Amino acid sequence: MAVVEIERHGQVLVVRMNRPERLNALNHELRSQLAATWTEFRHDKELEVAIFTGAGRAFCAGEDMNESLKDGAPGGRRPAAVDPFMTGALEKPVIAAVNGFAMGGGFMLVERTDLRVASRGVVFEVSEAKRWLLGGYNHGHIANLPYPIAMEMALGFRFTSERFYEVGFLNRLVEPDALMPTAFEMAQHLLTLPPASRVNTVHMMRQMRPTVGPEFERLATGLHDHGAKSDLMESRAAFAEKRPPQFKGWDDPEDRYRLPKLDRPTQ
Repeated sequence: MAVVEIERHGQVLVVRMNRPERLNALNHELRSQLAATWTEFRHDKELEVAIFTGAGRAFCAGEDMNESLKDGAPGGRRPAAVDPFMTGALEKPVIAAVNGFAMGGGFMLVERTDLRVASRGVVFEVSEAKRWLLGGYNHGHIANLPYPIAMEMALGFRFTSERFYEVGFLNRLVEPDALMPTAFEMAQHLLTLPPASRVNTVHMMRQMRPTVGPEFERLATGLHDHGAKSDLMESRAAFAEKRPPQFKGWDDPEDRYRLPKLDRPTQ
């Protein structure tokens, strides 16, 4: 069984993650096949728009915790090949058709798409605060959401598709049986545009998205190391074993009070 299924519909490519027994969790094989699929899509002369979805009851549950525990390292192994969808090099528009859970790395896949349609009742979660030493500080900022909502996202609260539609993270909210037809309607609209206009407009809009400044990225690097690294694997083991985590917090309890500081340039 292929972990990525593709369907060609004229100039539209459907890319479907296909590990339903694992809620389409991102193991090394799935990441590698996605990289290959997006590379082929990028260079295909006939295909112009992609619809990205998942098989079963999840879009993507994020990191494959079992593989991470087996490897003894958090975050999952990245593919050897460059993934143009993840790097932003893919010039063609991608529509997310979010059919179910979009958690952690699965949320980040949705975040990288250009247009988004989701079924009612879908659950989203930015999971970094649960798995690392720093929560997903950048996601609400990139999405241009108000501070309290961005904070809620960063701290790992769950959101329904209804709420994400209300705050503007989703373009369409539909019943499950209308998910793919709606995504195809959006794709067909894109195909009515002059090709250069479509590509140029997508590129321009992507460049205008908010970004995190370099001084904040340096602070984030420091915060990612601020705490007991053993908690990274403990969070994954507890998840896999379905038990409450036993976190250490800090190797030295006084480190709680030694937070890295924002390194602002002097005037």
